[in-house]
Amino acid sequence: MTRFIRIGLIVTFMVGTVATRVGAQTLSIGDPAPKLEVKSFVKGEPVSEFEPGKNYVVEFWATWCGPCRTSIPHLTELQKKNSDVAFIGVSVWEQDQDKVKPFVEEMGDKMAYRVAMDAVPDKEKANQGSMAKNWMTAAGQNGIPTAFIINKEGKIAWIGHPMSMDEPLEKITSGSWDLKVAREEHRKAIEERAKMQKVQSKFVAALRSGDPKKLVAAVEEIVGEVPSMEAAFGPNKLTALIKLDEQDKALEYAQKLSKSELRKHAQGLNGLAWAIVDPDAGIKPSSKLIELALEAARKADELAHGKDGAIADTLAKAYFDSGDATKALETQERAVRLMKEAGAGAEQGIQGVKDRLEQYKKAAKK
Repeated sequence: MTRFIRIGLIVTFMVGTVATRVGAQTLSIGDPAPKLEVKSFVKGEPVSEFEPGKNYVVEFWATWCGPCRTSIPHLTELQKKNSDVAFIGVSVWEQDQDKVKPFVEEMGDKMAYRVAMDAVPDKEKANQGSMAKNWMTAAGQNGIPTAFIINKEGKIAWIGHPMSMDEPLEKITSGSWDLKVAREEHRKAIEERAKMQKVQSKFVAALRSGDPKKLVAAVEEIVGEVPSMEAAFGPNKLTALIKLDEQDKALEYAQKLSKSELRKHAQGLNGLAWAIVDPDAGIKPSSKLIELALEAARKADELAHGKDGAIADTLAKAYFDSGDATKALETQERAVRLMKEAGAGAEQGIQGVKDRLEQYKKAAKK
């Protein structure tokens, strides 16, 4: 799996959805939830409106979305843990809605919650559906999967990536969620994204250039504009420092990142570990860096309950670099199995995972 894909995942989990149209936002945390206007429910008991005194989760996904396929089982787990909350997965931006029902049937028990399709007017584009316009576009969200939590008063209490929903959902259902604070934090996040858009093009250009010096400079510029983004973009700088063979600076920076916001997220820790053990860096990291990567990868695997193929792949590489070929092989076999089970969402980059498996097999026989 390439560094770009992994870092993209970090940004997705740490920042929220893939992209945000700041100027388009008219719906925010604390606002009354829009109406549920779906074409039909393909699974579960239909819901026509939000019932006072009941919490809801409205999550947007699509059959073609790889990350959505990954988050679906997690939503199922949350639904099982929160039986008094109504989870509704709404399929949006589908070019062919006829694919939705077969997809849901294929997922089976992995998708154990209500599922509906967006109400798209005849001859209109997929993004003109009622749910797409009144929820996603209105909230300035144009990346999926994206989830909205609606509280017992019928107000939007949280917006974000479903893999980061556990803690806010628990607080909302228990009544300990501070809606005013959440609204203010969301407003600040939108402002920060607007600032980040100014330097985003430079970051992408630096990433594509392959020049580690330019990448370090780009990340430092982003952090200068939006300090809270260091946890999301820092692993890029860390990989660049290793590629420049500035091992001491890399270790110092890695230790800083390990204490940042990303320590709370499986994908964040995964990105930190991969930044160190990434085979494309071309420079062997120091033993202390590898030790830190192994610790971060273990924690990421623990947070993901051992069910994320990309994280298992990173952990296996950390084991291998630390000299434990046997453990690396065992973990890599799990990585390959998990990625195959994930299906289409894991196809990109899986060849590298298989290649590493063969590498570890040979090393374990010695």
